[in-house]
Amino acid sequence: MAPNIDIEKLAMIGCGSMGGGMALLFAEKGISVSLQDPSEEVMDALVAEAKKLDIGERVQKYTDYKSLCASLGSTKVFVFSLPHGSVGDTVLGGLLPFLKKGDIIIDAGNEHWENTERRQGKCTTKGIRYVGMGVSGGYQAARRGPSMCPGADDESLDIVMPLLRKAAAKDSKGNPCVGKAGTGGSGHYVKMIHNGIEHGMMCAISEAWAIMHKGLGMNEDEIGDVFAKWNSDGELRGTFLIDIGANICRTKDSKTGERVVDTVEDKVVQDLTGEEGTGIWSNAEAVNNHVPAPTLTVAHYLRIASAYRADRLHVKKSMGGAFPPQKLAIEDKREFLEQLRQATYTACLAAYVQGINTIDHGNRANKWNVDFRAVLQIWRAGCIIQADHIADMLQPIFDRRAAEDDVNLLFEEEVARDLRKGQSALKTVVVEATRADHVVPSLSASLEYIKYSCSEDLPTSFYEAELDYFGKHMYDKKGEDPAGLPTEGKHHYEWKPA
Repeated sequence: MAPNIDIEKLAMIGCGSMGGGMALLFAEKGISVSLQDPSEEVMDALVAEAKKLDIGERVQKYTDYKSLCASLGSTKVFVFSLPHGSVGDTVLGGLLPFLKKGDIIIDAGNEHWENTERRQGKCTTKGIRYVGMGVSGGYQAARRGPSMCPGADDESLDIVMPLLRKAAAKDSKGNPCVGKAGTGGSGHYVKMIHNGIEHGMMCAISEAWAIMHKGLGMNEDEIGDVFAKWNSDGELRGTFLIDIGANICRTKDSKTGERVVDTVEDKVVQDLTGEEGTGIWSNAEAVNNHVPAPTLTVAHYLRIASAYRADRLHVKKSMGGAFPPQKLAIEDKREFLEQLRQATYTACLAAYVQGINTIDHGNRANKWNVDFRAVLQIWRAGCIIQADHIADMLQPIFDRRAAEDDVNLLFEEEVARDLRKGQSALKTVVVEATRADHVVPSLSASLEYIKYSCSEDLPTSFYEAELDYFGKHMYDKKGEDPAGLPTEGKHHYEWKPA
């Protein structure tokens, strides 16, 4: 049974946009927060802000670990908000001389789950509790209440959950968007895949925006109205990324009057600059666990290509020109917009399916006992992939499969029905967009995903024949493999004698 610990003090190590926001949030919830950051300027700004909010007595800065630790309670609690990688190891190493059995570290950065588990192992031998917790919603949510995804042993989670419930986002029913994701590094793993889903959804929505803007000639106000309508009802209702899409379209610079989105360059660079690792990791996990996740993967490739704008300009010159998107030859704009809505939803659902199937494989491989009902509650509000219709559809699925060891959403009737329903709209949109040279990787990959996921006549029979021809890789004969499992074939044909 977990000890009864009322956490009244904590240290926030890393006070950037996320850590700083959470520090003020915890202070507003009545927690005394000790700040530690390499930048005294950053800490001073937070202390000043706390004073403006009349919570100054609960926010203090410290410049060394000894005084920081001395400021905490008998059970010392730390929240990390650090860049991924070696920084966490350096901070942990600096803290260890001042820690004792029972102290608690909550790593709330976007850390790789394997680093989390390595640190958990290091802390366990000293009796220190280490919780790996994904935090979603961006810096605004960190300030007002983020979605929180903690993973650790059950006893440690029981101790920290009351603290986290105070600060977490609340769904429409007032329930906190935090739960026990599972054991080990599952908290950071689930958050990693959350970000992969996020990238797939953002890519599809961005493609829809470009189709409306450049293909249909709609202005930003008109597109904003469409996004707002999509977000208000139907399958895309309550979808955070659609909601902010409407705001983005309508926002003008208060100083210049320009549409801000019209001034934004077409570069996504976070993967290359090191700010963001989860997009890379989530795709690597899908590949390593043999999970088809094309909506997520092509979104990542588009991000990479976009970052290299100089290369794109060079290639344009070497090719003698580009393939700019053209106006679509659409007779019924209202009908096409409805098809675009259905196509966008279907791609978002495909991203969810691919992400959750990846979590399922990772969960079984690592024996984390991931609670998918808790994960769904974590994603109900305060996170980037909030999607009310999808969550409502998945809730009964996870409820009835709570005691089962594996989840494949493609096997679920409700999910399969919506994917099949959206296939026609995806096909129409992708055909029209491709004909007019629009860039639609996520929409087109989602269409192909639906087709090949249910096909029993793929072109891979010829693929397998070629593998056998030059590599003697063996194949199964048609009709001789009723189980259809991914096992080595029994046959080889000597296509050309050695």
